[in-house]
Amino acid sequence: MLLRQIEYFQAVVECGNFYTAAEKCYVSQSAISQQIKKLEDELGVKLLDRHNRTFTLTNAGEHFYRKSLIIRSDIEQLVRETQRLESDDAFTLRLGCYKGYHGSEFSNAISLFSEKYPKINVQVTIGSHEELYYAMETGDIDLALNDQRRAFSGAYNNMVLSESRTYIEISARNPLGHLGQVDVEELKNTPCIIVINSECRQEEQKYYDEIVGLHGDFLFADSLQEARLMIITEQGYMPLDVIGEQEWFDSAVKRILLTRNGEPVTKTYCAFWKKDNSGYYIEDFAEMLKTKFL
Repeated sequence: MLLRQIEYFQAVVECGNFYTAAEKCYVSQSAISQQIKKLEDELGVKLLDRHNRTFTLTNAGEHFYRKSLIIRSDIEQLVRETQRLESDDAFTLRLGCYKGYHGSEFSNAISLFSEKYPKINVQVTIGSHEELYYAMETGDIDLALNDQRRAFSGAYNNMVLSESRTYIEISARNPLGHLGQVDVEELKNTPCIIVINSECRQEEQKYYDEIVGLHGDFLFADSLQEARLMIITEQGYMPLDVIGEQEWFDSAVKRILLTRNGEPVTKTYCAFWKKDNSGYYIEDFAEMLKTKFL
């Protein structure tokens, strides 16, 4: 049994027909049909029930397709690991991401980068604004996706990616959940829940109190899941940043726009990396990340 035959079979299933699968695999339609027939002969079972120009998967075919995807994934991982061992000085791209960011752009950029550079290791650190800042200062990370809280430094490349709007998540049972937007002053009697580790609590509380204007009591959670459980049990509300038009479906939690003096509270998100630590892979990842925010 050849891996190529398995790839052809997967392509036929995913494309839905032999013609498109043959184009995808850069072979003739007859060649891909013959290879799948050989695969069936070797297995001793039918994988496809053919109906003129269409087909359906047999029970054996469905099982083989599912298991073959797992095998293919394992093989691709094996290839990546083997390629990385080719050189003792294989490059590792060390990335940081602000803990308050909950979008998909960062992970999509990493996926694109890993597809383009399968030999490059990628390590990700999740942290508070200050943790990421100091990690770049000490050279522990190469690039950070972070919100802007300082004036831009000439020692850094400062790539503006997007502007976020701050929302709050609050229990759907809370009367505030009926509002379309809520001002920071209207929340002073409701505790604010911040997702942050214990070492950075004072820093984040100071930011939300003095900069954002959320005055009152503060509660802390170690994870987003813990914070949402606190919201559902009506212990308080959680501020979070939303980039673009993200839909929200949780019926137990309401997401409401946060305003200050009637204007939306916004943040600027950037990619930061030191000019004296710039390089081809870092800059290429930054460009990929920028495209995901467009």
